[in-house]
Amino acid sequence: MNKVYCYSRCSTCKKALKWLDDNDVQYEQIDIKEKHPNESALREFHKKSGLPLKKFFNTSGLIYKEMELSKKLPDMSEDEQFKLLASNGMLVKRPLLVTEDTVLIGFKENEWKERL
Repeated sequence: MNKVYCYSRCSTCKKALKWLDDNDVQYEQIDIKEKHPNESALREFHKKSGLPLKKFFNTSGLIYKEMELSKKLPDMSEDEQFKLLASNGMLVKRPLLVTEDTVLIGFKENEWKERL
């Protein structure tokens, strides 16, 4: 079953869920704030996505900005970054769609159309 990590007040997540519904894609919705992925899951998602780890960070989020992570991330090890991401779901870019074959971060309709 596809899993979609979302935040209920996120407009991009709402668009993504509507797109999934409109295209009859089955999924389990997970509240990323309440039940965020742990470090092990994030490592698996990162590997499956083929994307740079920094793409997993919600760079427009308040916590990211408050922690000044744009300055700190370049000096952090990958292990430190995974631990940080796993510490708070609001640091993770959303929606985060996990399928059997791939992981998609953020909602880009054309990419989702192509990959699903």
